[in-house]
Parts: sequence; structure tokens; C-alpha cells
Amino acid sequence: MKSFNLPRLVISAQKGGAGKTLFALGLVAALRGIGEKVVPFKKGPDYIDAGWLSFAAKHPCYNLDPFFMDPAVILASFLGHASEDAIAVIEGNRGLLDGVDPEGTCSTAQLARILSAPVVLVLDCTKVTRSLAAFVKGCQVLEEGLSFGGVILNQIVRARHEEIITRSIEQYTGLKVLGIMPRLKNFSLPMRHLGLLPWQEHGEGEGVIKQLSQVVSENVDLEAIKEIARAASPLYGDPLTWPKGQARVKIGIFRDRAFQFYYPENLAALEALGAELVFLDALETSSLPSDLSALYIGGGFPETQAEELSANETFRRDLKIALEEGLPVYAECGGLMYLGRTLRWRGKTYEMVGVLPVDFEVKERPQGHGYVKATVVKPNPFYPVGTKILGHEFHYSRPVNVKEDQISLVLNLEKGHGFVQKLDGVVYRNVFGAYTHVHVLGQPLWAKGLLEAAQRWKAGERSDWRVVSPPEFLMGAYRQTKI
Repeated sequence: MKSFNLPRLVISAQKGGAGKTLFALGLVAALRGIGEKVVPFKKGPDYIDAGWLSFAAKHPCYNLDPFFMDPAVILASFLGHASEDAIAVIEGNRGLLDGVDPEGTCSTAQLARILSAPVVLVLDCTKVTRSLAAFVKGCQVLEEGLSFGGVILNQIVRARHEEIITRSIEQYTGLKVLGIMPRLKNFSLPMRHLGLLPWQEHGEGEGVIKQLSQVVSENVDLEAIKEIARAASPLYGDPLTWPKGQARVKIGIFRDRAFQFYYPENLAALEALGAELVFLDALETSSLPSDLSALYIGGGFPETQAEELSANETFRRDLKIALEEGLPVYAECGGLMYLGRTLRWRGKTYEMVGVLPVDFEVKERPQGHGYVKATVVKPNPFYPVGTKILGHEFHYSRPVNVKEDQISLVLNLEKGHGFVQKLDGVVYRNVFGAYTHVHVLGQPLWAKGLLEAAQRWKAGERSDWRVVSPPEFLMGAYRQTKI
């Protein structure tokens, strides 16, 4: 194993909504403003925060999740993406100690221990002073193996407010207050039903990042932050690398304002296995390229772009014809919704592709939210029967008017909601659509299956999975294969 000196720190908080994302974005931009290279990471499955971090850093953001990934995989991924000449800023999720159970399994604290990374706590100081010292002290003693670099005070309104909290924390915990985030006025970072508005739709993203950078630069000790990151202990291991393989098939990726949710590693894995990625805009592309061997349609917000998606009739028609002929497609959440007959949102109904015999409606409350544990129980184009899938879902839509005799639901969910009644994985011909999002480092068979399906299509197979012999990978050839 090799030794790596990688400057790094974890940004965490006492709860979700405490301000760690705003601070992390401002910190990334402020560090870049003084000439530092930054590599951002996001703990958990979140796409939107990761997108903003990538936008602020001008560098891809990578997700690290102890639910999806073994500790060794997390470490290998981090070693493969971090750099000794850059500062790795790792934004946590929820509170520092919050996990999936009372023991804190899969928490930000667990990730910090895996990476031996110092933690900087962002504290929401609204209507509280000295009590925050008790919280910080509790974080120091509740779990062993954590290293704390300091504290950031958010939502500070007056100098006396700051003084009391600072003196309390430094006196009772020994940690230094590294700076503050004052209560911001005339600041626009709108929220939507899945969290922050994605940067692709904001319209003034550069202005947001510039403002946050200025706030952090003026109120936080950046030199102290740099020292904390560079004092992190060496890491030992073998980095995960993504060599670009020789392209054998072309896979279309829908990436536009409607479909934005892709893990960089998923795309890198497809390229490593021999795919040439062709990016498509479902809002503006007039026709589907004829030389594609498969499609990958990620999640996003088809409901907010429904009028434009519906108006692009020629593209929808091309897509439906191709999928009826058997073109393989893997669709997650928003992609699944796009492939249905109609999408209803805010009292209006929009025509979608119509290849799946189901309509979708978007509700005001989440219909599925959280981690997913699933087992593949029926044949399908991409996964061997018996495959275990760890994923996540976060959707406000639900299926209605489902013609169950025309589709197959191939995933049984031990945890999660899924499509309906703890079932997910809608299969029709060579279409696989699911509310469950997967990360290739949690389930490498996802990439193998998609490449195999694309190669079969390119080789001339036009029948769907229901009427052909099981392909080799369904016979177990890749059951134990890892990238």
C-alpha cells in the first residue's frame, strides 16, 4: 500500500439546515480565490449539493456514502480523486452523528473516521448561546476516533452574540472558533421540493458563489482552515482509478435541465468498460442518433421542464420507436417518469414518451425518501436474478393508471417505497426504469449489465429479454466481478 499526504477536512453540523452547504460553497470558492486548488466531495447520495460544490470548485464533486460503499471502497475512491496539491473539502449530511440507526451507522462521523479527516462543525446559532458548547462537548466524547479542527458560527446577528458563544465553546471544549457566517440579507438561493434549486436552473449561480466567497473570506480564518486540512494524518491504501477503455459501443446520456442527476463515477465506469458517451438534450435534440446502442436517462426534474419535453414531439416519437424495437435503456426516477404516457404537475397534464403503460403525477409531499435495499427477483435486461442492490430514492411523483399486465416489476424492496407496494424496477422490452438510484461503487454489476445490453444490441439482437435465452451475464459470469 502507498502512503498519501492529502489535505482534507469534513464540514459537518448539529443538524440538517444548519448552514453547512452555504459555508462549504463559500469556503471552496474562497480557497480558490486565494489560489488553492480544491477537490469537493459530498457525503451521502445527494446530487444537488454535489452539483453546487462542483460548480463552485470548477471540479467534479464525488459522493462518498457508507451505506452504498464498503469502507475500503470509500478510501480507494477518495485516494483516487483527492490530490496532494489540493484541499479536499468533504461536506457531510444531516448532523455529524446522525446515521440510519441509534448507533449512528453510516453517519458523517463514520465517514470522517474512515478518511481520518478533521471535522469542522458549522453551528446554527439562532436563539442559542452557551448551550452550543454542550453540543460540541458531546460530539467530542460520544464517539471515539474523531478529530475536530474547529467551529464555524452561523446566523450570527450581533457582536455580543458571537462573543458569548465563542468564549463558551473555547472555554469548555478547547476548540477554536474559526469564524462566523453572519445572517445574510438580500441573498437568493431558492429551495424546491428536493432541496436547493439546482445550479443549472438558478440563472445567477456565479453571483451566489461570489457572494458566499466574499462572506467567508471576510469572516473566516482561511489560513487556519488550510493548516487544519494540511495537518491531517497520512492515508494508506491503493487508489481506485478509471482508465478509459477502447470504445466499443455508443451510449446516449440525457443531460440537460430536465435530467441532471449522474454520479461522475457511473459515467467513468461506462467509459472504462468500453462505452463512448454521447450527451443528448431531450429538450432541444430533434432526433435520436441512429448509432446508439443503449441509453442512460438519469433523474432530475422532468416536471419543471414538462412543457418543453412534451413540445419536442419528434424526439419523443423517435425515442418511442427505438424502445419499442428493443433499444436498451436504463432510466432512474425522472427518466422513468419521462418514459410514461403522461406527467401531471400543478394541475396540468403533459404528454411524455408513452413507451411505459403508466401515467405519473407529482404530489406536494414525498412519495419515497431514503435509502433502498432491494433484491432482483425476476429476469431483466441488466441484472442477474438474486442481485442485491443498495440505492436511494427521493421522489414526489407516483404512478397511476398502471397496466400491470404489460410490465414486470423485478425488484423486491426490503427497505424503501419504490414504484408501488415495495416493488420497483419496471421492465418493458429492454427498458428498465426505477425510482431507485444506484452508484456503481455500490453495485458494479449496474455498469456491466448496461454494457452487455448495449453490445447485444450492436451485435444485432432486436428481441426483448422475454423471448430470448438468458444472456451470459445472467448466468453468473459477472456475479463476483468488480471494476
